[in-house]
Amino acid sequence: MTGPATVKALAAVPEEVRARLVTRFGPGAREWCAELPRLVDGLAGRWGLAVRAAGGGGTSRVFRCERSADGAAVWLKLTPDAEVARQEAVALTAWREVPSVVGLLAEDVGAGALLLADVRPGTTLRERGWRPAEVAGMLAGMRAVPAPPRAALPSLAERLDFLFDLTERRAPGVSTADARALARELTGDGGPVGLVHGDLHPSNVLLGPAGAVAIDPRACLGDPDFDLVDWALDGVADPAALSARIGELTALVAGADADRVLAWCRAAAVLIAAPRVAAGRADGGTVFLRGLAGL
Repeated sequence: MTGPATVKALAAVPEEVRARLVTRFGPGAREWCAELPRLVDGLAGRWGLAVRAAGGGGTSRVFRCERSADGAAVWLKLTPDAEVARQEAVALTAWREVPSVVGLLAEDVGAGALLLADVRPGTTLRERGWRPAEVAGMLAGMRAVPAPPRAALPSLAERLDFLFDLTERRAPGVSTADARALARELTGDGGPVGLVHGDLHPSNVLLGPAGAVAIDPRACLGDPDFDLVDWALDGVADPAALSARIGELTALVAGADADRVLAWCRAAAVLIAAPRVAAGRADGGTVFLRGLAGL
């Protein structure tokens, strides 16, 4: 097991990460960051873990650990918002028989903590590159699982309202009004309702022993075609390429509808384009996304 001093050093949150957590979760995230070493130390003791390394992004801190009982590599993931952890646990439990979704080993959602299986080699598909045929099995397997009860997760409409609000905070001056209107049409038209990952893009898919493995769901209930959006738009820079990509994906994923995927691409394009515009990017893909989003 790792000593308290080592855990304290590894669990210390860099200031730039604290700032992102505060942007996402509010001022209370600073107190959570201060308490994180104690929380990690307690969970490591309870679950028999030696903490080896730390990382994470704007919504969580993730610790690579070694399980003392068998030496297996596992990942301890913590978030300041217990509800975020609960929703992820609900989704991972529903997908527990799907090999293309990371395994949930233990949870303490009250503490915002999940213990996740390791994925080797673990390279993201963003780093490695990908082809539609490589992700089709993952997309099909995830949408084939029965949806949890409606009370267990927010709706896709609620998820999108949050994302549109967050986009406007992070990219002042960008309007999401048109995208919101289209999203409301798509979520209110009596379309299919399934378990949606909600953040399924090449950086949230790892290469595992048998292929693609999805991680980090922002789970909700709604149209499962929404999970095809990032795969349809990734690397695309003109309408013909988007149409061809959507055609290829929907031919491989049973139940996917090309017209709905295209409509979701139009609704979600602002979410991808806005941070690029705010960063001053003007590459072909960004210009295309701006046009698709009406920016």
